[in-house]
Amino acid sequence: MQVRGKTVIITGGGRGIGREMAKTFADRGANLALFDLNQGDLDETVRQCAIHGVRAHGYIVNVTQENAVAVGMDAVTADFGGIDVLINNAGIVKDGLLIKVKDGAVTGKMTLDQWQAVIDINLTGVFLCGREAAERMVKRGQGGVIVNISSVSRHGNPGQTNYSATKSGVAAMAEVWAKELARYRIRTGSIAPGYTRTDILAAMRPEILDKLTAQVPLRRLGEAIEIAHAALFIVENDFFTGRCVDVDGGLRI
Repeated sequence: MQVRGKTVIITGGGRGIGREMAKTFADRGANLALFDLNQGDLDETVRQCAIHGVRAHGYIVNVTQENAVAVGMDAVTADFGGIDVLINNAGIVKDGLLIKVKDGAVTGKMTLDQWQAVIDINLTGVFLCGREAAERMVKRGQGGVIVNISSVSRHGNPGQTNYSATKSGVAAMAEVWAKELARYRIRTGSIAPGYTRTDILAAMRPEILDKLTAQVPLRRLGEAIEIAHAALFIVENDFFTGRCVDVDGGLRI
C-alpha cells in the first residue's frame, strides 16, 4: 500500500511511540486520525503532523468502551471518507508479581483491578478497534491494514502476568485476522518492541537503565522511530500479513 493520501488511525496517538508513528506516516503523506484520552497530547501530535502538509485530527476515544469506539470510527469515516490503516498502539502497564512471598508467607497478590485494567485497554481495546475498523474497511471495499502493537514481553516477563497475556493475545489476534480477512483484501500484522526509549523509561534512574540495556545484545534502548519504521514496513509491503515483527535489539526474555 502506498500511504500517501491514505487515512491512518493510531490509538494512543497522543504521545510516545504513537506520536512518533503519526509523524512518520505524516512525513510519507498519510492523513492521521488519532485516538487518545488527553486533548493536550492530541493537539500537539496533530500540530506536529500538520507540519508535513497532511490532514490530521484528534479524537477523544476510550478504546475500552464499545460505543465510544464505534462512534470514533464513524467520525473518522465521515471526516476522511474511509479508513485505510489501523494501528492498535494504546496500552498500559500495571506490573506486579502474581504472589509476593516472604519467609514462606504470602504477603501480597496481583489484584483483580491490576489484571482487569490492563486486559481492558491492551486486549479488549485492540479487539474492539480491530473489529470496528475491519467492518468499515469491508463495507468500503478497498481493503486495508491492521497492525497490533505487541511486546517482547509476550514471551512471558516476570512481574507482568497481565501485560504478557495481553501482548501475546494481540499477536495471536493478528494471526487469526490475517486468515479471516484476507478475502476482503485486509492485511494484518503485529510489532513486538523491546525496551524502547519513552518518557517513562527516560525518567528512570541511570542504574536501572543500565540494567535494562545490559540485557540487550545491542546494548541500548530502541528508539520510537525504529518502531514506527516497522509499522511503515508492514503497511507498505503488500505480501506481509499475519506475522509479528520483533524490534528488540536481539533481546530474549
